[in-house]
Amino acid sequence: MWEKGNTVESIVLLSHKSPDSKINVKVEFGEDDDKISLNAIAERAKKYQPKPKITYKMIQEYVEKKYGFKVHTAYIAEVKRSLGLTMYDASNAVEELNQPRKHPPKEKVEAIKDALKYFEVI
Repeated sequence: MWEKGNTVESIVLLSHKSPDSKINVKVEFGEDDDKISLNAIAERAKKYQPKPKITYKMIQEYVEKKYGFKVHTAYIAEVKRSLGLTMYDASNAVEELNQPRKHPPKEKVEAIKDALKYFEVI
């Protein structure tokens, strides 16, 4: 269809529509049998909260505090890549590297893996 130059257009009308009906619900909170416990709701809500995003800076700070040396973000990325972890696109990424990736020393790899375990990434 596209090779022949045919195109398809569509128009969508968005509007605010009033609901057809309403349902009124009365909920009482408390600790009695016929009431809903606020503590139970809070505990269930905690289960559904997303885990905070672990940043490279957090990993660097953990490694420096625990091991006493700094790790470069490129080393963290290399360890994550070797473990098959999700990598996000960097806004400053280049298509071709000017120089090959440097592999981190073994002690830094172990420190980064420890940090990833600490933050429950692996």
